[in-house]
Amino acid sequence: MSRPVHGGNLTWAAELAQCLPNELLDFSASISPLGPPPSVLEAIQAAFSSIAAYPDPAYGLLREAIARYHHLPIDYILPGNGAAELLTYAARDLASLQRPTLKLSPGFSDYDRALRSFDVQPLNIPLLEIDDLNTDRWRFEQWDASLAVPKGIPLDECGFLLNNPHNPTGAVFARKKVRSLLSKFALVVVDEAFMDFLPPQQDQSAIEAVYDFPNLIVIRSLTKFYSMPGVRLGYAIAYPPTLSRWRQWRDPWSVNTFAAAAGIAALQDNSFQRQTWKWLESARAQLYRGLASLRGLTPLSSYVNFLLVACDVSTTALQEQLLKRYQIYIRDCMSFAELGDRYFRVAIKTEKENQKLLVALAEVLPELRPG
Repeated sequence: MSRPVHGGNLTWAAELAQCLPNELLDFSASISPLGPPPSVLEAIQAAFSSIAAYPDPAYGLLREAIARYHHLPIDYILPGNGAAELLTYAARDLASLQRPTLKLSPGFSDYDRALRSFDVQPLNIPLLEIDDLNTDRWRFEQWDASLAVPKGIPLDECGFLLNNPHNPTGAVFARKKVRSLLSKFALVVVDEAFMDFLPPQQDQSAIEAVYDFPNLIVIRSLTKFYSMPGVRLGYAIAYPPTLSRWRQWRDPWSVNTFAAAAGIAALQDNSFQRQTWKWLESARAQLYRGLASLRGLTPLSSYVNFLLVACDVSTTALQEQLLKRYQIYIRDCMSFAELGDRYFRVAIKTEKENQKLLVALAEVLPELRPG
């Protein structure tokens, strides 16, 4: 079985670990360990009574719940079968510009998949300059989008695809930095799949700008924060004519009855949201300190529920040993061309689970160093 591109491939990891998928301690997928919340499970159970009928093709109740959550008119919202479906439509719009689309590098591999579907060759803006593993410089405030555009190509005819919070680093771009792009580019797509992990006082979402900028598309996910990736549910927020065009492209009923019910319940669960923000603050600090204390590991600061870690040994070898000896699954970064075999990413889990990872790393890392 070939090495997976994404995290969370439990079938692949379990085969290597010689165990059942449910026996793995999975740090590879950046999913909250606290969910799904009981309210979501109850909503899915209640939705069983509706499976003999087609979903509402307009998804009125779900869109109303999203609209209330973000204080938006309902016609600014389009649910989708996960953020991946909506990224495909965004890529189709970016392709229509007939100009390059810029994106940050390293970045989520599914952007390349979506853009390639419409023969779009992105221009990568590097965020990383490597002298050696101990002197990495991540240029989150200094990057200049205009530097990536060849001379003679007007910036205002290009697209920009931005991941905020950024994956795989966990960094967050200030709202004013994102807003500055909207007057420079023809179309700006902001993937905010992990923005929910920032409490309200830290939130840097671009959603508030949709009224002023018809060239803005914001894509959100409900699967990470609420621990329901198997449900497949995301939504786009954009100028209504954009979403009206997307509706003409999509397959009918792309969001199933259970996903719609789960989304409504999740967005109304304020108690779970507060619980998650409280858990993340302490668990992230614990895991960061523990990783930083291990020789050869350099974790990057993060605002979300995962940490990117520079490593002085092969991370694919490290991943293999952790699976075979401890049934612990970390995310290698081989699908991020700029990172390769000297970085890994780990989700933040409960403090007990985090400690199991730290103990296993402390035992395996010295054995992978020559001599």
